Amino acid sequence: MRLRKIICSTMAMSLAVLAVWCVPAQATPSTPVAIPQAAQTREVTDETGRHVTVPMDVRRIVSLAPNLTETIYALGAQDRLVGVTNYCDYPPDALKKTKIGTALNPSLEAIVGLKPDLVLATTAIDRLETVQSLERLGISVYATDPRTVEGILVSIRDVGEVIGAPQQGDALAANLASRLAQIKQHLAGSTPTRILFVVWEKPLITMGKNTFLADAVRWAGGESVIDLKQNWPPVSLEEAVRQQPDALVFASGDPRNSEKEFEDLRTAPGWRVLHAVEQRHIITVSDAIARPAPRLIDAIEQLARALHPDAFAADAEK
Repeated sequence: MRLRKIICSTMAMSLAVLAVWCVPAQATPSTPVAIPQAAQTREVTDETGRHVTVPMDVRRIVSLAPNLTETIYALGAQDRLVGVTNYCDYPPDALKKTKIGTALNPSLEAIVGLKPDLVLATTAIDRLETVQSLERLGISVYATDPRTVEGILVSIRDVGEVIGAPQQGDALAANLASRLAQIKQHLAGSTPTRILFVVWEKPLITMGKNTFLADAVRWAGGESVIDLKQNWPPVSLEEAVRQQPDALVFASGDPRNSEKEFEDLRTAPGWRVLHAVEQRHIITVSDAIARPAPRLIDAIEQLARALHPDAFAADAEK
C-alpha cells in the first residue's frame, strides 16, 4: 500500500499545482530581489520556458522533488545536494540530507538558510508560487516538466547541464536510452498486453493515458484498458470487469507482494470475477515506476519481463 499512498499524494499535489503552473511562463515577480546574484552567472531557459539566471559554479543545490533528488545522485553530484523534501527517500543516503518540508509547502526559511546556488523544481508537484517566492529572495530556480519516458531522458540531460555536469548527464541519458532500445527490440512483434494499473483499490483509481506512468507501461509492452485523458481517473469495478484486463498491475516497495495482492483480491467481491485474478495474473512492479527518474527504466524492464516473459526467454538462458 505504501506506493499507492505515494501516488495518491502525488495526485493530490498535482491537482493542487496544475492551475498555478498554467500562469504564463514568462510572468516574473515585481518585488525586487533581496539577495544579489553571484558575479559569474549565465542565463538558461528551463523546461517551462522561464528564463533563469544560474551561477556558473553551482556548488549548493536544493531539490524540491524525490525524482530530482534521485537524478542528482545518479549524476554523482550528491555532495552538492544540501537540502531535500521530506519525501526524498532514495537512495537511502538521501534520508540523511537536511529536510526543507514537503514539495507542496516547503519552508522558504529553511531553503534560504541553506544558501543554495540553485533550487530544482518540477511542475508535477511543485507550485509556481513557491518558485516565484524564491525568485523574489534572489534564489535561482530551474523547473523540469517531463511528460513522457523520453522526456525524462531530456530532463536528465537538462539537469546535468544546469548543474555543471553535462558530460555526466549526456552519459546517463545515453545509457538509459540504450536500455530502452533493447527493451523495444525484445518486444518487437509482441502484441501489447491489456492491463489495468491499480493505483488505488477503494475507490478504484487507475492512470490516465497522458501520464508518464502510462507511457512507461506502453514501453513495457502494456496497454491500459482504460483510455481516459484525466491523469488519475476513478473507475467502477463494474467497468473493470466489463473490460476484463489480461493482467492487473500494482506497484510496491517490495515486488514480492504479488502473492499478498492475489490473496487479498481472490476473495474480494467483484475482483474475484476478473479473469486476471482467476488466472493469478497479478504483477507487482517496483515503486520506481512512479517516479520520473533514472530508476524508471529498471521498472519498465521489470514490467516488460513480467508481461512478455517469452520475449526475454533467450536472456534467461544465458
